[in-house]
This record gives sequence, C-alpha cells and structure tokens, in this order.
Amino acid sequence: MKYYYHIIVNPASGSGRGSKVAQRIKKTLDKHHFAYQFYHTAHAGEERQTTQKLLKETLLPWDEAYIENSDMLYPLLVVIGGDGTLHQVVSEVQQISEQQFPVAYIPAGSGNDFARSLDFPKEPEKVFWQIAGTNRPQALTVIHYHEQIQDDSGIAINNVGIGLDAAIVYAANHSAAKSNLNKFNMGSFSYIAAILNVLFRQKGFPILVECNGQQLSFSKAFLCTTTNHPYFGGGVAIAPTATIKDNKLDFVLVERVAMFKIFWLILLLLRKKHMKSRYFHHISTAKLRIISTIPQHGQEDGEEMGERPFDLTLTTTKQLFWC
Repeated sequence: MKYYYHIIVNPASGSGRGSKVAQRIKKTLDKHHFAYQFYHTAHAGEERQTTQKLLKETLLPWDEAYIENSDMLYPLLVVIGGDGTLHQVVSEVQQISEQQFPVAYIPAGSGNDFARSLDFPKEPEKVFWQIAGTNRPQALTVIHYHEQIQDDSGIAINNVGIGLDAAIVYAANHSAAKSNLNKFNMGSFSYIAAILNVLFRQKGFPILVECNGQQLSFSKAFLCTTTNHPYFGGGVAIAPTATIKDNKLDFVLVERVAMFKIFWLILLLLRKKHMKSRYFHHISTAKLRIISTIPQHGQEDGEEMGERPFDLTLTTTKQLFWC
C-alpha cells in the first residue's frame, strides 16, 4: 500500500519536542519522496478542529479492499504530539460512530504512556518506518465513559482518574511556575512539585464501585484510576497485568493510609510489587460504575474534568490504530 500522510503536529508537546520530532520526520519524508501534508497546531483545541475538517473532506474509512489497490494513495491520519494531543484526535474520530477511521501515532510528549503500552521504539524515525511498513490497522481498546450527573461522555486512550492523580494534574496545570519552567524545557519540575504538594494534602474520600455483579464500598479512597494498559503518570506501571489488546478495563484503587505507609506503597509501586499490598485494590472488568458523592478532582488522559461529585460508567470500545 501507498499512503498520503496527513500529519497533525502539536509543536509545543513535550516542552517543544513535538516541533523537533516533526522536523526529523519531514527529513525522512522528503528524502524518500513520500506524499504528505503537515498541520501544525497553534492553540489548544486546534487538533480537534483540524481532525474534524479532515474527516469531512479528506480521510476515508478503512476497508480491507484498499490493501489490493496499489494505484491509490490512502489518506492516512498521523499524530505527532503527546498523549493529550492523541486523546483530542481520537476523541474527534470516535464521534463518527458508524465508520472506523485509523489513526497513526508518533509520540513526542513528556509521558508517552500510550506508546509505552505498545512498546514503540524511542526513535521517531523507527516509529515512522513501522507505520510505513504496516498494511492494515489494529483494533485496540480505548475507554468510553459517561458521567451521569452532568450528562457528560468522552473517550480516554490511557486512563480516567478521580482523587490523587487528578488533583496532581490540576495542581501542575495551575502552577504559577509551570509556564516559566516550560521555556527552559523543565516542565517536569512543576509536575514533581505538584506531586509533593498534593501528596500531603489529599484526603481519603468515600466511593462506591459496581462491577462484575458486585458492589464494593471504600471509605478512604486516595487514588482511583481506571486504565486500559499498565501505565500512567509517565511510565508508572500502576496495573502491570493490564493490556491494551484485550477487551477489559483495569480498575485500581489505593486507600488513604498514614504518610509513612504511603511512601512504602510508592516504593512497592516502583518495584512493581504493590499489588500484594492490602491497601491496593485491583479489578479487571468489562464495565464499571464509580460513584463519588464528595467533590473530587477528575482527569481523563491528563485533561481536567473539574472538581465535582462523579457518577461514572466506564466501558470499552475499539479504535483502529495504524501500528
């Protein structure tokens, strides 16, 4: 198969890494005379607008018949950016529920948990050649959620969280030092500062979990995350047994305990031995409902969902990825 690459680039992702990766990919495209067009985003939300326009005017839903058509240039959507950029593009693609449009991805963020879950090479050129050498997409699991209180629905490629992780996202995004640190490619320090700040302030909160025909009640939830692969927070294997290729969600809950036990849990987490702790709870399921009546911060793929009560129903759906 031959392709016309329609490449959406977030140049600001990864504290400027997106721009550098795009330049490297452009050199490869030019050297080998590939057909392509770049679409650089200049502000938040532009990736969704560009995706919407391409879906209406340029892209084609996948059909196996294209494999045998050597004369056509299949219009392939490629994303260069971080998990947040990919989240926005996939969310827009999923709005077209009747047809499946494949998405290719070259990671250029600071976390890159989605790429890590698929064991992508670290060199962007190697990722591109994997895309170029693929002749059909894979159907991978993504998370669909519906929040009943505000009647809000969406898609997550990595995870949806309530509590600690979401509070960290909020604190990092609203840090006064974040923009200054980003200018010097030191944005990760604002995230570390947010972790230390929130870790001591986050209180336990009650939640109700419904899954697999059971109701589970927790009085002091601390971290509450639903994921479709092992990683969150830039490489932390919170759910080591999860895989993006099955049709399951992995729910992880950590209870609020004394601070010295929290640090012990973090040590176990870094050594991938946390699943043995009695304060760590893990459930694998195809459908999940989480009710939190006490307002908490929420996040989807590192995007803020606000501080509010939640009544979340989470299920799986499929997205075609060119990988």
